[in-house]
Amino acid sequence: MKKLLLGLMLAGTMVFGAKAAENIRWPIWFGFNDVEDVDVVGWRINWFSGQCDQVTGIDFLGFIGHSTSFNGIQFNLLRNDVVDVLAGWQIGLYNTAGRCDAAGLQLGLWNEVGEMHGVQAGLVNNCDELHGGQLGLINISDSAQGFQIGLINIIKGGTDIPFCPILNVGF
Repeated sequence: MKKLLLGLMLAGTMVFGAKAAENIRWPIWFGFNDVEDVDVVGWRINWFSGQCDQVTGIDFLGFIGHSTSFNGIQFNLLRNDVVDVLAGWQIGLYNTAGRCDAAGLQLGLWNEVGEMHGVQAGLVNNCDELHGGQLGLINISDSAQGFQIGLINIIKGGTDIPFCPILNVGF
């Protein structure tokens, strides 16, 4: 009986494991205006736009890159978009993420994030909750534990100074 149960468990593991492996694309995935429920491990290339569930690695040489979560470096010319969690860097003209974890970086003309743990650098930086820094012409945050360096620095909530040009610090 034990051998039968062990055999059934192994067979079930192989069946479910094979189904999960079908959704993984590696080492390179080409997105040609695709919207697919896949996980990319390695290098994602978007031409013109590519959207998938999760990327672990590099998103490079595209115009627009969308994903639910991202771990690595996302470099697209026009837009980088992560709906949920970004653990890594975004470099492009317009960058958005739900949350940036663990030394996240957004580098672009316009950067937006819900919760930032890291640095935003660009002309306009906007976040709901800042844990780190913002460097840019206009920096806006609802709450901050960190610093803002720029011409216009706004921290909307809390006991922090709501507006201060050049340097603003939230505690």
